Amino acid sequence: MNGRRATHSTAAPGPVPAAPAAKAREPMNVLIVGVGGQGVIMVSKALAWLAQSKGFEVKQSEVHGMAKRGGTVFSHVRFGPQVWSPTIAMGEADILIALEWAEGMRWLPYLRPESGVFLCDTKRIVPPFACLNRHPGAPMRYSRETPAEIREHVGEGYAIAATEIAEALGNERAANVVLLGALSTALDFPIADWEAAVAQFVPKKTLTVNLEAFRSGRDWIEQARLMTPVAEAPVEAQQPLTNAPGKVRLEITEEWCKSCDICVKLCPERCLRLNADRIVELADAETCTGCRLCEWLCPDFAIRVHFDEVALEGSRS
Repeated sequence: MNGRRATHSTAAPGPVPAAPAAKAREPMNVLIVGVGGQGVIMVSKALAWLAQSKGFEVKQSEVHGMAKRGGTVFSHVRFGPQVWSPTIAMGEADILIALEWAEGMRWLPYLRPESGVFLCDTKRIVPPFACLNRHPGAPMRYSRETPAEIREHVGEGYAIAATEIAEALGNERAANVVLLGALSTALDFPIADWEAAVAQFVPKKTLTVNLEAFRSGRDWIEQARLMTPVAEAPVEAQQPLTNAPGKVRLEITEEWCKSCDICVKLCPERCLRLNADRIVELADAETCTGCRLCEWLCPDFAIRVHFDEVALEGSRS
């Protein structure tokens, strides 16, 4: 796996391969996975549109139906001179793009073991039910594999902090386009055509930031190729691997709250409430476990869950 900061595992990689000439008549198989709300379908549609615009036959298959925000979503995209089946068999994906770390681990068997390219965001979304119990310090059932361990099982792999890159650009939801930029280095399509695909599928008012995200993803891969090995570290924690009550901080954007009351009613610890202005607030910080259920269920993205440095350091010890 590769990274450009000391907080991510790196290795000296070779160039990311384009579609081999010897396989020109065979379909290219790209598998995109993640969880609901991350933009998996947008990535697959942009890729399918681009391939079709270049005259390739394209087959796309996706599963998202009942997967609300936080649920599993995946999409198969196959394109080439002739494509029969819309799904990718296990072990035959040329490229696996994962927008969430555990989903990347779960779908890893679908990647070609010796030649497959693995592009994975280091973002971790730990579901509430991953906690074995709600007592302080309870371990989480979540993938603990490191980039170094995964590198041994892929032909070419990159662990990229796509969500952090998107946040730095001012729009966390552009993380999927960061990964689309990384993907563009692995397929032989002109950059202008990739950017046209981005423009086709992102909201017009976000086009500028999404184009920046796309270029940042490409630049990240190009810089990663030049990196020399540095000390390896685990995937950055979006949530501690142990339950740590009292170490959680909620960021509530009041102007975004629509008083729908969903977060209040579904909070497992009953620690949220609507104030006199019917804006959500944290009523009991001591009982909040940071399960993130309120964050995932908020239809207006008004709630963000953060963990302070003490909690993160404690989870890594």
